[in-house]
Amino acid sequence: MKPDPARETGPLPSQYAAIASFRLELRRFLAFSEAAATEAGVPPQQHQALLAVAGHTGTEPPSVGTIAEQLLIAPNSAAELVSRMVEGGLLVKTPSPHDRRRTELALTETASNLLRQLTAAHLEELKALEPALTRALGKHRRRASKGFRSTQLAR
Repeated sequence: MKPDPARETGPLPSQYAAIASFRLELRRFLAFSEAAATEAGVPPQQHQALLAVAGHTGTEPPSVGTIAEQLLIAPNSAAELVSRMVEGGLLVKTPSPHDRRRTELALTETASNLLRQLTAAHLEELKALEPALTRALGKHRRRASKGFRSTQLAR
């Protein structure tokens, strides 16, 4: 038996377009972020690590594990990154008073100043991109409410 063309599979072309539009705006923001960090003299990954430390909301101070989780990298890669940042004067490592296996991280004054400048620039960029992101999300919401054509093949 042949598949019924009225019951075709997959997302609508407009759904693909909505996701593509949203991804484009995300890529624009990430490109801006990487360029801003580089221009400020810090590698983009180190900027992301600084944000992870400054934005940490857990009950315990941030650690190498926090960096690994937030940057989606392996713990050993996070440890190497943190070591470079300590050497570069951006982070301070101190042993946890509660767990000798854990090292807690804090920003240096240099890192705090750098992050303050970068964050101000990023907030301005987000403000500029907000209409495009909102449009992209709006397209997705409108398409999602109309439903997703399901796969229905005749057997």
